[in-house]
Amino acid sequence: MAILEDVKRQVSPASDEKRLTTEDGKMVEANELGENVVVAGDGTTLAVISPAAERALTRKFDIRILPVLAIMYLFNSLDKSNLGNAKTAGLEKTLGLKDHQYNLILSVFFVPYVLTAPFLAILGKKYGPNRVLPLMMFGFGCFTLLVTAVMNFGGLMTLRWFLGMSESAFFPLVIYYQTTFYRRGELARRLALFYAAQSIASAFSGLLAFGVFQIHSGSIADWRYLFVIEGSCTVLFSFFAYWYLPQSAAVAHFLSPEEKELAYYRMQVDSSSVVNEKFDFRESSKIFEQPTSYVILAIEICLGVPLQSVQLFLPQIVGRLGYDKVKTNLYTVAPNISGAVMLLVLAFASDWTRWRFPFVALGFLFTFLGMIIYVAIDVETQLHVAYFACFMMTWGTSAPSVLLDVWYNNNIAHEGRRVVLTSFGVPLANLMGVVSSNVFQNKDAPKYIPALATTAAFGATGLALTLLLGVWMIIDNQRRDAKAGKKIEVRDIPTEKLRDGPGVPEFRWFY
Repeated sequence: MAILEDVKRQVSPASDEKRLTTEDGKMVEANELGENVVVAGDGTTLAVISPAAERALTRKFDIRILPVLAIMYLFNSLDKSNLGNAKTAGLEKTLGLKDHQYNLILSVFFVPYVLTAPFLAILGKKYGPNRVLPLMMFGFGCFTLLVTAVMNFGGLMTLRWFLGMSESAFFPLVIYYQTTFYRRGELARRLALFYAAQSIASAFSGLLAFGVFQIHSGSIADWRYLFVIEGSCTVLFSFFAYWYLPQSAAVAHFLSPEEKELAYYRMQVDSSSVVNEKFDFRESSKIFEQPTSYVILAIEICLGVPLQSVQLFLPQIVGRLGYDKVKTNLYTVAPNISGAVMLLVLAFASDWTRWRFPFVALGFLFTFLGMIIYVAIDVETQLHVAYFACFMMTWGTSAPSVLLDVWYNNNIAHEGRRVVLTSFGVPLANLMGVVSSNVFQNKDAPKYIPALATTAAFGATGLALTLLLGVWMIIDNQRRDAKAGKKIEVRDIPTEKLRDGPGVPEFRWFY
């Protein structure tokens, strides 16, 4: 089947709402069959974009791009969260850590993470995520590998600082990178498949730790083998990623010329106002002139505390069930796997319904309930209920992060503004690891009631803000429809018209 079917016929003028002008002067409109039609200035149809061809194209992206990104993020998550497993195997004793030094080691990671993320994200936009992401991966793989040589608190603190720098813009750049391949309504489930790698990584880390901690005859402490294995694999895979990843869909090496043209028009119709637009910092910074950006950042803060608490301290939370270090790590596997499954369920439902905020709110609700149940019951006598609460905690940590990022990216057609807001929002959520790593105090072990209550409070606040923002977007769309005198759906407005965001009358919120 032809990707772009060349025809020479006249078509009637399209409505303004369903037509956009591309950079080369052509028009793109939707016909009654749901196809996107590329039209010349004189009304001649130059090409018809077939839905079947689009499905074939997205399948290629799903097979060739998503698995590579998922593996990269799996290693990213492993290298970031392996300290929790190492702690259960005696890391503190080996390095002679005292008092709050372990919490400081966790906290220091997030300072350079936030400071360097916007700059690395801008470099990613300028030189291409396909180059910057593998270089970042090589960096955090090397720093993870070097942990095997650490002998004291100062050495581990230093490596955690540089690890934070090298990982800072990884997730924001992946989000932006995927927006150059997929339409707005296709993005949530793809990003969820990618992000599920974090939950799989946490589960795999538990399994790996379970195996590694059986080593008792090695020449180094058993927890160091975690860093040897994870760091080495990360470095090796970064070389493959640098060679393999294309700059964008429109120039992917595995696409034919017709498929590249199709990929370009798809992005013009339903993703970017200008595809592969050159980065302009002054223009991109205008995203902070929109009040909704600050509500999004507030929600990022609220989701960051539950996300980091579960990611960093799930082994300690599960440890309250009374198992030894080996079983404790093993029992973190099932909650993390179920978290990945729930993330996919919510993301697919979000794409199917084309709703975002209800599923973000549902994720917050899961975590809030999990924390409250765990605090309220007697864990020693209600082990099964306590373990189920651990499942609920993982259900609600990944989904809000993924769907919130998709939600605001769906409402930003300007590529540069997308990069800027994401490079501030995602690191801000990760900065909340400073809160998480300092509320989980050894003196509160094994119950950690102050930490769990604090985490639940952030979850409840995030739930409230999400519902308020979603309802406001619905009301604002109704107000805009009333002013225009007709109801306009988000999918009817080409993204070329949305470059300036809510300031233009045609804008409608994707909520």
